[in-house]
Amino acid sequence: MPNNKRRTLAESPRSPRPAAPATPPTGRRRPPAAPPDSAAATGNARPAPGTAAGESARRTRHQELAGKPERLHKLLANSGIGSRREMEALIAAGRIHVNGEPAHLGQTVGPGDRIKVNGKLVQLRFSDRLPRVILYHKPEGEIVSRNDPEHRPNVFTSLPRMSAGRWVAVGRLDFNTSGLLLLSTSGDLANRLMHPRYQLVREYAVRILGDLPDDARQRLLDGIELDDGPAKFASFQEAGGEGANRWFRVSLFEGRNREVRRMFEAVGVVVSRLMRVRYGPFVLPPSLKRGQVYELTEAEVKKLLVDFGMAIAESGRPLRRPRPA
Repeated sequence: MPNNKRRTLAESPRSPRPAAPATPPTGRRRPPAAPPDSAAATGNARPAPGTAAGESARRTRHQELAGKPERLHKLLANSGIGSRREMEALIAAGRIHVNGEPAHLGQTVGPGDRIKVNGKLVQLRFSDRLPRVILYHKPEGEIVSRNDPEHRPNVFTSLPRMSAGRWVAVGRLDFNTSGLLLLSTSGDLANRLMHPRYQLVREYAVRILGDLPDDARQRLLDGIELDDGPAKFASFQEAGGEGANRWFRVSLFEGRNREVRRMFEAVGVVVSRLMRVRYGPFVLPPSLKRGQVYELTEAEVKKLLVDFGMAIAESGRPLRRPRPA
């Protein structure tokens, strides 16, 4: 998305929905193939030490192995293997090995180490590579989980495939809820986007059956008590509708399980359709159809990292230009 389409964290949740991009991107986006490694392109011949070619090859090998050692559980999370807590649990259970030895909590590893998770060798994403971030228009009838006893369709089968790592969802949408879902290859970035201290607004379009009394609306703004604690909407606006179907736009600063539906149920109102249209600085583009993906460019990812106080290591690669898959 070009800079003129950027949504900022400064947008007020009480204001109407921010304007959508004039020409929002559509379709699944994937980066072009990376250029071949310079060392591999030279074949098997080894330049003589001391020559210009030899010095170039030495620097290339050094760059490949260069990399600041990182905590194992953090590195696994940033590579999309799972959350930090899940990785710590696997380490404690002896299911992660480094160079053939059981890993231990707090261990640091570098690019030259071989890491296996549950006996499978994994490729890790060190901090010298930018994470990938995508916007996915989730349709109803998909679950945001890889482990479902009912074997229902999940969102991950619709996402761009990767040779290493995996997509980490930023929060969840339940089976019958559609709309904007963010995903990243960085567990650290995903955690920051979900962390309460950043107070990222979640905005929903809600359709209800029947009328909503004024006192019920005020209760939803003032706060009601749910089984897992108090909850309230940050904003509440009418959005049209006819007959028994009425639409509203609501926002809140947290993402508890089925929270929007449970809040309406607490005041005796049934939600017949629910769609997330905004998450923090991102608004669902109107022409991003259900089941389609938009991937942020490297420039947009870098800005996102800066906004959330994360260091950026220059990878030396050209900026990725999104294109239809």
